[in-house]
Amino acid sequence: MPRRSATMLAATLTLIALLCVSVLLPVPYTQLSPGPTYNTLGAQDKSGTPVISVSGATTYPTTGHLNMTTVQVTGANYEPSLVSVVVGWLRNDQLVVPHDTIYPKGETEQQSQQQNAQDFASSQDSAKTAALTQLGHQVGSKVIVSSVVDGAPADGKLHPGDQLLAVDGAQVTTAAQVAPLVSKKKPGDTVVFTVAPKDGSAHKDVPIVTAKAPDADRAMVGIVPGTSHTFPFTVDIGLQDVGGPSAGLMFALGIVDKLTPTDLTGGKFVAGTGTIDDDGKVGPIGGISMKVIAAREAGARYFFTPSDNCDEASRDTPSGLRLIKVDTLDDALKALGQVRAGQDAALPSCPAH
Repeated sequence: MPRRSATMLAATLTLIALLCVSVLLPVPYTQLSPGPTYNTLGAQDKSGTPVISVSGATTYPTTGHLNMTTVQVTGANYEPSLVSVVVGWLRNDQLVVPHDTIYPKGETEQQSQQQNAQDFASSQDSAKTAALTQLGHQVGSKVIVSSVVDGAPADGKLHPGDQLLAVDGAQVTTAAQVAPLVSKKKPGDTVVFTVAPKDGSAHKDVPIVTAKAPDADRAMVGIVPGTSHTFPFTVDIGLQDVGGPSAGLMFALGIVDKLTPTDLTGGKFVAGTGTIDDDGKVGPIGGISMKVIAAREAGARYFFTPSDNCDEASRDTPSGLRLIKVDTLDDALKALGQVRAGQDAALPSCPAH
């Protein structure tokens, strides 16, 4: 073979090899796809355990569906190839996003799961608060340990969900009171927390030796205080293996439906998503394009969409699914009245693209 031809062949083979390697090399992206949906009016699994159960108050029969939706996300350690990412970009039932969008740099998958679990618990608390307030029930509040920093002085002594009653004998009624009371100490001093443990055991005093805060010359113990609520009766949301705050609206609707004689759906299949705060305000969520697909595949005909998600959701809405724009729990309840009455033309809709 002539030297020139041999050189060209070698260069071509090298280029092909480099292209193959570049295609197969992992790239820093995460893939999302439609996840399972759960009817907040029904059972969470084949055991028949209800998603929402109420004790201590009168409940009423429900029909139809009020489905919360989820998104499946590849793990923090998953490294897709360039081919996999390109295929994901081309498919309408996958969403490809930069890895750091889902897993911030330096955060492990375990830490991400812990945060999602905390967000899920917080959304349940807000859903109960919004729903019961909407129905005129009195809702109280209490100060709790929201989270504990790994390796901090409080690690292993205080636990998420513990109620904080006092700090060094000073009663606390708001989360904002906790840090100033700890900061009265010097690093190395002992501060005593009076707590009602989450497990229901007797109140106890927990002494903790403070440490110096990493960002200032002040004492700290490494907890994040928060607020939880007390309710006039028990509302349990038993769904497992789901995280994040995006089911808040649908949980609130499910609770209202079980506690009112009006059958909110009128037997219709409604799904949706959206965070909710204590006052019933609905907020945007991530992965909306995958959630509308999940909802339609499950059989939904209507989908509650936070107004800030309307633009993205309406770009490629599955055929047969009606997007209903909502900003508050009250908006959703009014829209359900229109759904029951068959007044689809009057529903507040996301603008079509």
